Order: sequence, then structure tokens, then C-alpha cells
Amino acid sequence: MTDLTALSAAQLRRRLAAGETSAVEITRAHLDAVFARDKDLHSFLRVNPEAEDEAARADVILRTGGGGPLTGIPVAVKDNLATSDLETTCASRILRGFRPLRDATVVARLREAGAVVLGKTNLDEFSMGSSTESSSFGATRNPWNLEHVPGGSSGGSAAAVAARLAPLALGSDTGGSIRQPAAFCGVVGLKPTYGRVSRFGLVAYASSLDQVGPIARSVEDAADLLQAIAGDDELDSTCSDEPVQDYSAATRLGVEGLRVGMPREYFQEGLDPEVAAAVQSAAEELKRQGARLEDVSLPHTRYAIPTYYLVATAEASSNLSRYDAIRYGVRAPDSVRLDEMYRKSRGSGFGDEVQRRIMLGTYALSAGYYDQFYGKAQRVRTLLCNDFREVFDCGIDLLLTPPSPTPAFRLGEKSKDPLAMYLMDVYTVTANLAGLPGLVVPVGQTESGLPLAAQLLAGRFREDLLFRAGAAIEQAFPAGAPE
Repeated sequence: MTDLTALSAAQLRRRLAAGETSAVEITRAHLDAVFARDKDLHSFLRVNPEAEDEAARADVILRTGGGGPLTGIPVAVKDNLATSDLETTCASRILRGFRPLRDATVVARLREAGAVVLGKTNLDEFSMGSSTESSSFGATRNPWNLEHVPGGSSGGSAAAVAARLAPLALGSDTGGSIRQPAAFCGVVGLKPTYGRVSRFGLVAYASSLDQVGPIARSVEDAADLLQAIAGDDELDSTCSDEPVQDYSAATRLGVEGLRVGMPREYFQEGLDPEVAAAVQSAAEELKRQGARLEDVSLPHTRYAIPTYYLVATAEASSNLSRYDAIRYGVRAPDSVRLDEMYRKSRGSGFGDEVQRRIMLGTYALSAGYYDQFYGKAQRVRTLLCNDFREVFDCGIDLLLTPPSPTPAFRLGEKSKDPLAMYLMDVYTVTANLAGLPGLVVPVGQTESGLPLAAQLLAGRFREDLLFRAGAAIEQAFPAGAPE
């Protein structure tokens, strides 16, 4: 008997179309896997008690000859995306028990496409982290090695897909929070162009950086999931009306004639040799299939981390000021004065990392320091954007880079050293600062059996190029599965 959890979303779709299985059977198989195997991983915070009912409705649609690429396919949803029928906590004590009034646009589009919401996945609290260790409800572990982190902040989504608990998942990416955990867990992860996917219903961390995107076991599956959620949304003023391309078709076009730049600033001291070798292997495969490799420079890359952590924390300070324990959120008891209630509620409701970033951002925005820190960071951000623009204007189609300086590190290894943790984002934050799309694809494993990956970056709204190159790399390095 076929293990339905071992199949990709595309394979499940073909079985559904042939009548070889049902959406209910697929959903039950994945729920059983969650209940049986997630005790050690802790990738899910909660499962959807209505998942089988959603699957039954999908089966009705399929029996009448309707449905699309996602009809009847289970999808896990990161717990910073609003779901009207499920608690949405952002893995924070301050939002324990919060039930949004309506779905996030991406969740509504999943449901319109017939997908089954399997449950809500764990994350670093309010998406602030690179390891999913700062969750208030316990860390997620890497399914390839339980002593290692799955990456973050979308570590729950990436671990769930890698462990065959869900064929697809949604994550969000503010500084690499889809791409880095995808690399650490050996799955495919896409950060779309800023504005390509609606942010309505995404609990904001840094509004000029956040973007929702897919996590999947194949490039084809990621393309199909993006197809379902992309496009303009009148509820999000930052969402673009740029036409949505046929992403699935792009995966079949190949890379013949594409110019692929390898930025020298991404291959310097601090890069793990096994990561560097994996990216070089991906480069050789693209070259073998007809792409041209070129050396390029992004000279302001060295300023990316300080720029990002000023912009992101400043926006976080502003966004998280709404959690006052009055309109929603957990309120600390026994407070006599209003300022005491604020202090106690926010002090007990927010974890250490969230408090740290709020304080950093508040300082950067404070009177007398605004232009010195936040204003200067925005000017450097423009220089970073110009670096990418000049490279793409010179005819480079794609950039190939490492997704992270190292493979997945051990639990607790960097949790006491915030700077070391922040430096794990050095190769991913630039795409968020510039609003560019980025795709991570698996490229084998380390000698110790941990996943390795490569990152592709493209110009704005050129996700089609990412899928072309990602599919080409995938041909030579099919994703493995943790034992």
C-alpha cells in the first residue's frame, strides 16, 4: 500500500485525478503522521479539527469534475497568518487564545483553491529569530537530526514538509525566514517579490520587509502554491497589480542562455566549505544545462546585516506597540495603574528576543537618534537596492549564492549569542531589503547527513526565472528525506 505522506503534492494531485485515492484519505494519512511523529519535532502548534470536513468538501468538488491544482491537498499554515477558525498566536504568550475575525487573504485563497488547512505551525515568536527556538511554546527540532535546529522563523513549516507531515506549507520571510529553514531542512522555499503576495492577515513584524511564500518538497509544488496565492488584493495597499505569470510552465523551460551571476561578496571568509561546495555544484549543473556563469559584485553587501537589524527592529517597535492588553492579548492581573498594566502585560507576554528587538527599534527611532540610525539605514538600503539594479541592468538574469553561512547548527548553540544568530541571515536579508524574490533548492547533504542548499535571486517579479533555474538544479539533486 502506498504511503500517501511520501508523495509530493503533484503526485497526490495525479492520484486524485485518476480516482486512486480521495482527499479524505490523504488528509487522514497526514493527520495520523502528525499525531504519530510530531511529538519529537514540535512542528505544529495545533491541528485543524475541521480538516477532514474540508477534505470531504474537496472530494465533492473532485467528483463533479471541478477543482484545481490544490483541491484536496493538505497545506500547513504558519501561525502568524490569521485563521478565523483557529487560534493565531505568533508563538507568543501575549496572543494566547486570540481568534481573528477573518482569514488572511492567502488562507482565503488556499480555501478557494480547494486546499485543506491541516493546522498551524510553530515559529520564532513574532517571526523574530533564525532557529525556531524563541517560540513561547517550545522549540521545533530538525527532522534530519533532532539535536539541530530547523532554522527560522518558519522552522515549523519547513520541518513539517521535510518530515512528510504536510506536502505543502506557507511561511513568511522578513530576512530569510522561509529560505534559511528550507535550506536547513532540505526542502524548497520561495520568498516572492515584495508585493507579489498579499500581506493582509499576516501579523506584521517589519512591514516593508515581510512577504508570505511557499515551502514544498519540489520546485513544481512551490510554483503551484505560489500560483494559488499570488496576485493583487484590494485589502493590501502594498500588493502589486503586476500580472501573475504561469509559474508551473516556467519549471519546464530550462536554463539555456541564462546569465547567472555569482557575487564575490557571498563567497568570502566565514562560509562553511561544504556549503560553498554545494553552491559550486549547483553552478556547474546550471552551466552543464546551458547557462553562463559570471563573476559579479554587490559592493554594499557588507552593510546588509546592520542595515537590516535597524530597519526591521524599528518597524517591529512600531508594529508591536499595538499589543497593549486592552484591545486584545493577555492582560497581567493585579495592576492598579495603567502604566503598570502595560509594563506587566508586555513584560510577561513578550519573550526575551522580542523585547530585545523592541528596545533596539525604539532606540533607533527615538528623538535625537532617528536620522543617525534609522534614517542612515534607509539610505544604505537604497545603495543595496542600486547594487542589485546595476547587476540586473547589465543583463544578468539570476544570482546564485549560499543561503546560509553553515548547515543547520545545534540547538542552543547560538541562542545565548544574539549577534552570532543575526549573522546567520547575512546571505538572505539583502533580498528583503531590495524587495527581490529568492528561491532555495536542496543540493545534497553534508558528510554528517545534514541538508545543503543553494539560493537563487532574481529581479522584481521574475519568479519565473527562479523556477526555471530551480527546476534545473533539482534534476541533478533530487531532494532526499530524513530517516
